[in-house]
Amino acid sequence: MIKRLHILLVLACIMGLSSCVTSKKVNLLQEPGKNGIPEYVDTLDYQDYQLRIGDRLYIYVYSVDEKVMKLFNASGASGGYNAAQMRQQANTSGTGYNNELYSYLVLEDGCIDYPLVGHIYVRGKNTREVKLALEAELGTYIKSYGDYNMVSCEVNVVQRSYSVISQRGTGNFPIRREKLTIFEALAQAGDVGDWSDRSKVQIVREIEGQTKVITFDLRSKDIINSEYYYIEPNDVIYVRHLKGKAFGVNNAATTVAIVASTLSFGGFVYGLVTRIINASK
Repeated sequence: MIKRLHILLVLACIMGLSSCVTSKKVNLLQEPGKNGIPEYVDTLDYQDYQLRIGDRLYIYVYSVDEKVMKLFNASGASGGYNAAQMRQQANTSGTGYNNELYSYLVLEDGCIDYPLVGHIYVRGKNTREVKLALEAELGTYIKSYGDYNMVSCEVNVVQRSYSVISQRGTGNFPIRREKLTIFEALAQAGDVGDWSDRSKVQIVREIEGQTKVITFDLRSKDIINSEYYYIEPNDVIYVRHLKGKAFGVNNAATTVAIVASTLSFGGFVYGLVTRIINASK
């Protein structure tokens, strides 16, 4: 019986130490090449977001001619308070103003259906390219309006978001500005929890019309200069759980306390059993 008790104590120590979440497992920006932290080649080449099917565009037309402003903007000649508010939300909130009536959907054929102009192909283009194309189309269309046919367009992608699936929870979060990093995205989601495996973070992303899964080690300092650093609209970030969560130990201090308590209890049981055996002799 005493031999079995010793074996149980040893197993408890091993389980406690193996289940412990150390700083090596959770710390970010660790030096690559140490403690199994991978190195990543400097492949950072940020490009403006290219429009996809299902995206929504907020478009506002500026002109010195009030008739042109009234023709293309629903809020009136000078834009009005509502239009100014919508522009601010479109630029800062990421989700826009949650009103599909004032945004244009990128259809299955890659076009938006713009009033009076018709279908304009935008898939694969960035907002600057769409702005220039739209200004050219409108400049041709409004030649018959007044003495001024010069227009300027404001184009923004609205209702942009990404999703996170992790131990801390699952949620969808707005992209409020350009160049959102993986660290900022997870911070906005409330981090991923101590029991998340940062060594195998996965991003489900649409690339050139195909859905792909990208896997990387979030702990590596090389992430900053890699292709994994920036988040794109509609990304799904998945962080799986570490093994050993069921045991419920999350740091070395807890492990030591559990082992010490186990040994203390084992010593008590051992002494009690010894006295019973001696008393029976």
